[in-house]
Amino acid sequence: MQKQVSRVIVIGAGVGGLTTAALLAQAGYQVTVLEAQTYPGGSASTFFHKGYRFESGATVAGGFQPNGPHTVAAQLLDIQWQVHQHDPAWVVHLPDRSVELCQDNQDVLAKFPGTEAFWHEQSRIAALAWRMSAQGLPFPPRDMAELLQLAKVGVSNFPADLKLLPFAFASVKNWLQWRGLGNDAAFTRFLDAALLISAQAATPHVNALYGATALDLAQQGVYHVEGGIGGIAETLVEKLRDLGGEIRYRQHVTRIQVEQGRVTGVYAKQGRRTSQEQFFPADFVVANLTPWSLDKLLQDESPRGLQREVQRRTATWGAFVLHLGIQADKLPPNIPDHHQIITSYTGAMGEGETLFLSMSPTWDTSRAPAGQRAVTVSTHTHIQNWWDVLKQDETAYYERKQAYAEKMITAINAVIPGFKDAVTLTLPGTPVTYEFYTLRHQGMVGGFPQTSLFKARSPRTGIANLRLVGDSIFPGQSTAGVTLGAIRVAKDVQRHLPIQSTKTLYQPVPILKESQS
Repeated sequence: MQKQVSRVIVIGAGVGGLTTAALLAQAGYQVTVLEAQTYPGGSASTFFHKGYRFESGATVAGGFQPNGPHTVAAQLLDIQWQVHQHDPAWVVHLPDRSVELCQDNQDVLAKFPGTEAFWHEQSRIAALAWRMSAQGLPFPPRDMAELLQLAKVGVSNFPADLKLLPFAFASVKNWLQWRGLGNDAAFTRFLDAALLISAQAATPHVNALYGATALDLAQQGVYHVEGGIGGIAETLVEKLRDLGGEIRYRQHVTRIQVEQGRVTGVYAKQGRRTSQEQFFPADFVVANLTPWSLDKLLQDESPRGLQREVQRRTATWGAFVLHLGIQADKLPPNIPDHHQIITSYTGAMGEGETLFLSMSPTWDTSRAPAGQRAVTVSTHTHIQNWWDVLKQDETAYYERKQAYAEKMITAINAVIPGFKDAVTLTLPGTPVTYEFYTLRHQGMVGGFPQTSLFKARSPRTGIANLRLVGDSIFPGQSTAGVTLGAIRVAKDVQRHLPIQSTKTLYQPVPILKESQS
């Protein structure tokens, strides 16, 4: 049997990890994905419970427009996404008005008169950004090849890209002030809430260039995935297998082995309770993880730069989520599927003051029992508060969960009459829940706030044959964002690991000793 030396291990079957895996398998690498759960998708997965198919986290998907990341990936992999566009994308409920986010943007313009120039500029910037990203945008560049690729993209879009320079150094708040909108509290709050779910920060902090693209989601089109958003990952798994790649579920990676400054493989346990490890040799490892989780898996071999990063970085947001079953005939007729609720024009956001609600579409009968609809409601939350209260008083932790659930359902009922009476099933989840099911460090979700293009994180880790992928690397949040990052990482692996032999059946090496993690 001929030895295979071009072996790639991908840790985690999120959309970023699976896209990278499929692209590398198509290029001829021997690819194995190790996933701790029994299904793929990570924070963009769909799970089963009592006849419902609930979304684990992400509920709406963009990036399927021409030149969009999912369209680019589909063309590269020759796949078809099972998606259906819906319009309006969602309805925003503010204290004094409701706004439908549609592709034509007309209701936004009607409800916020005087913002036409802002939206015209936003659309122009976003169109150029989408075009540039479709050409490949390795930012920030980390070697000469990426720098040359970035320069090529810039030259091909010259001189239009020069118009982006002022926005690269400004916040969305600065942008609003330039256009005379800085004192419009309602419009600012409207944008704050939109950016919180797409860039993990509000207008004073989000980079204007990134913000222009993040605000483009509704105008580019929002889509339902058949069977739930986990269908994106399931399509990628099917393609990966067709290409000769492999995914192994219930594989809890416990540590990454490093010898002489290079990764040589990973150790994993099958299931949470077993102590026996297997060793998976690798010539390259791609980790669909947060930097904190990667640092933990590397143990004493974690590079100093990575150690400093996880010590200085502020924790990202977490999410409090309600998975609800609701009786469909108790809802108002013809109600849109997605809603964002903003309870106040002042004060902090998240913690139930702003929330996002998604209902399974009536045409997708696979998502809920007859006469029911599956609903996911989420609000941003600070993760440490949940861990602290759980440590101090477990009863108080469960009381806090119940209080958040009641607060959110009450807020929904205020804008969707009859919603509270329609609820037939309630499953609350906190960052503690997210860590248990997704293994994300402390239950962090959404990636880093996009405050500065010059603070964006690249896939590099400090180890030559180890890369990060997923929402921790630029451009970060959303299935579209992690797909762009995955395309970049797949190209990077191919530059640094030439294919040297034909594929053979991949076999891990059993390790007959106790786990050391």
